[in-house]
Amino acid sequence: MDYYKLLGVGKSASPEEIKKAYRKLALKHHPDRNKGNKEAEEQFKKISEAYAVLSDKEKRQQYDTVGSAGFQQRYSQEDIFRNADLGDILREFGINFGGGRATFRSAGTGGGIFEEMFRQPGAGGRAGHGFQDFRQPQQVKGNDLSLELPITLNEVLTGAEKTISLGRGSAAEKVSVKIPAGIETGKKLRVSGKGSPSPMGGPPGDLYLLIRVEPHPTITREGSHLTMDLQIPYSSAVFGAEVEVPTLEGKQLKVKVPPGCQPQAKLRLRKHGLPDSQGGTRGDLLVKILVAVPKALSDEQKELMDKLKESGL
Repeated sequence: MDYYKLLGVGKSASPEEIKKAYRKLALKHHPDRNKGNKEAEEQFKKISEAYAVLSDKEKRQQYDTVGSAGFQQRYSQEDIFRNADLGDILREFGINFGGGRATFRSAGTGGGIFEEMFRQPGAGGRAGHGFQDFRQPQQVKGNDLSLELPITLNEVLTGAEKTISLGRGSAAEKVSVKIPAGIETGKKLRVSGKGSPSPMGGPPGDLYLLIRVEPHPTITREGSHLTMDLQIPYSSAVFGAEVEVPTLEGKQLKVKVPPGCQPQAKLRLRKHGLPDSQGGTRGDLLVKILVAVPKALSDEQKELMDKLKESGL
């Protein structure tokens, strides 16, 4: 879905131009002016979604960065309309939202994203002011489903395509899901139309996959940066050395440890971390130096250590 094309504006359009375009189109496709016109109803929903994204600086930046398909994967419709300030414009049509911000029902409740905004009078919400025919029973959407999806740190690095099974036995449906690089624990991916079927002939709900990045045995994550420990002998810390550092993608990088390197010092390997949350620039790999203390010494080593001790080391 091209939000700019829906509103008829260019990608460089200012917030004022976007608002002006939405106001004009919302008036044209407003259900009160198009009684029984399902096409106008759908277009009104689409332009409202476009305005909710393009009027929000952060969401617009995300949309411009990852494109329509990537944005739809990262943002649920609940996320899209959260804090969407449609009230000022829609009040021009006689709809009063009190505080000025439209309220949208949370995902998974079985209603469409406009359930609260266009709720009929007497249904426990605000009156719809002419929208009583907007939601017919057969249009009720099925419930959304949520599943946890564990992924590895390597899959965060490169992105991945995973196949999940919905249902059991021979009736199970295989669904392929693309995991964008740089994704973090707690993010949700939406798979349209793979939720519960509608009990009243409407569209099925959506499937939301909650991402959980599994721990790595030797590497920890800090945003787009990675951290790992590296043990070196005492002599290497004193005199310096060239050591090999294993990276997440399986490479062995040769790194110089400077003479006099202190325990817990960190060496920074630039752009050997993870892609950022937009799948772009990679973070760094931070190598924390640990000085290995031997548990047992040979006689020769003991003699040398005694001499070092006498010299004050």
